[in-house]
Amino acid sequence: MDDKELLTRIAINPSVMLGKPVIQGTRLTVQYVLGLLAHGANTDDILREYEGLTQEDILACLRFAQGALESTDFVPLTTEGV
Repeated sequence: MDDKELLTRIAINPSVMLGKPVIQGTRLTVQYVLGLLAHGANTDDILREYEGLTQEDILACLRFAQGALESTDFVPLTTEGV
């Protein structure tokens, strides 16, 4: 599945979860899924916990986050080595 197809799994609607990006047809935010992964859950754990979710949904969350970071500039708050 290519990136464009994956990203169709993510929806942004001001009426759902205050407009945060969610997995299409759910109230699971991309942020929540990424948080689960960041705290050690693996894909199988998430799929067992949330019936109806697919591997592609989780990949879509990761791809969405990657795209968001690609279009963001980061400015360091402190200077290292000074």
